[in-house]
Amino acid sequence: MASRVILCLNSGSSSLKFALYRMGDKEELLLAQGAAELNDAQITRLWIRSAHEKVEKTGSEISSASTPLYALAFELKRLRLPHPDAVGHRIVHGGPHHSAPERITDTLFDELGSLISFAPLHLPDEIAGIEAVSSNFPSLPQVACFDTAFHRSMPEFAQRFALPLALRDEGIRRYGFHGISYEYIVRTLGANLPSRLIIAHLGNGASMAAVKDGSPLDTTMGFTPAGGFMMGTRSGDLDPGIILYLLTEKHLKVSELAELVNHQSGLLGVSGFSDMKMLLERRDTAPDAALAVQMFCYQIRKQIGAFTAALGGLDLLVFTGGIGEKAAAVRWETCNGLEHLGIKLERERNDANADTISTDKTGCIVRVIPTNEDLMIARHTYELVFSER
Repeated sequence: MASRVILCLNSGSSSLKFALYRMGDKEELLLAQGAAELNDAQITRLWIRSAHEKVEKTGSEISSASTPLYALAFELKRLRLPHPDAVGHRIVHGGPHHSAPERITDTLFDELGSLISFAPLHLPDEIAGIEAVSSNFPSLPQVACFDTAFHRSMPEFAQRFALPLALRDEGIRRYGFHGISYEYIVRTLGANLPSRLIIAHLGNGASMAAVKDGSPLDTTMGFTPAGGFMMGTRSGDLDPGIILYLLTEKHLKVSELAELVNHQSGLLGVSGFSDMKMLLERRDTAPDAALAVQMFCYQIRKQIGAFTAALGGLDLLVFTGGIGEKAAAVRWETCNGLEHLGIKLERERNDANADTISTDKTGCIVRVIPTNEDLMIARHTYELVFSER
């Protein structure tokens, strides 16, 4: 089968991120990647990196094209990069009925609109990205890759909240997120996939997944990406009574509550900073920075213990995501005290961000595996649109 060019899009209110791949039966070649950074829907910075050139433009240097997508297409053409044959989108929420990547049809597009209340911070921008492709390049086939899809086969006892059945039937359940990343790690492990696996995707948004015999067993995020352990600006799980208190006693509006738990909490709420690199640099002199790092690592460590119990033991722990791949101090502090689970890191390997960071004589292997959600989207798009069946 002939190779095809796949454009992968991750649409958000503050940026339109992209990657361009040439895909074939035996080919997975990254041609370019970059982003259009936005402020009030206006492009403030556009950058593209290809194998031969790096482009960065700001302000008046950017094409006067009316949309970020058109500006991106203009620059790709100027760089003589090939026009895409299909577009794959990261879609954060698939609701209760979408458990695999799908070709985008009018029916699916309309259904995504009905799911906005499930992910109001993400879906509107992602739907706008689909609409922009349809308007500017109507002949291009498009594929939706759902971040919730990986977790949809979790057992009912892991998906179900302790709420009345009628609410479950309306779609209130544990969905989990970062599924495209988890799927990439599972595929990358391939023949080395163990029976009992924990994957910690740690970035500004962070979560963890337990995988048993290749199938998802449990995950930390719940109905929305705000759940689980604390993150850069998100609170993670809260006592429901806190929400009730803030609504009834502090008289917060729903919009103010959403802003609080999604954008003012987590590492930022504790320390005033959301960037882990900055917190690690400041923690020796700033008590609040030290506390934020301590809380983050403690909550992850506690969750590793819980998932190990659910799995009946642990064979492999994988760190991925920006913090998971680069913050050696976070990995060290997280794993310190888990020797009873067979987890013991080798300091030099950990400091070097090596592939395997555990000691040779340990009951559980600990690895650092860079994730690649764009490649996973490109694979799904290629398989769905061009696979010969």
